[in-house]
Amino acid sequence: MGDYGFLFTWQAAVIYVLIINIVGFFAMWIDKIKAKRSSWRIAEKTLFTITLLGGGIGTIAGMYLFRHKTKKLRFTIGFPVILFTEIFLVIYLLVKYVYK
Repeated sequence: MGDYGFLFTWQAAVIYVLIINIVGFFAMWIDKIKAKRSSWRIAEKTLFTITLLGGGIGTIAGMYLFRHKTKKLRFTIGFPVILFTEIFLVIYLLVKYVYK
């Protein structure tokens, strides 16, 4: 087994957050394109999973930029609630464990 300490650095966290938000943004774009074409769609569960994994900024940006899922309260309320909960949790954990 190798040393995996590099996975738990702030740089790795920033890279992860950037990537998952890009994934969320493009998932909303792809789903919008597929909706217009009446073809296979990305499951709503998948869009929420991406948001739960830290992609809230990307999915919300994609939702409003592409005007996709904006009439569904489940998304217009759910995505921001998840995002703000995650932001609060990160701030809480930083204050409690890092900045004592």
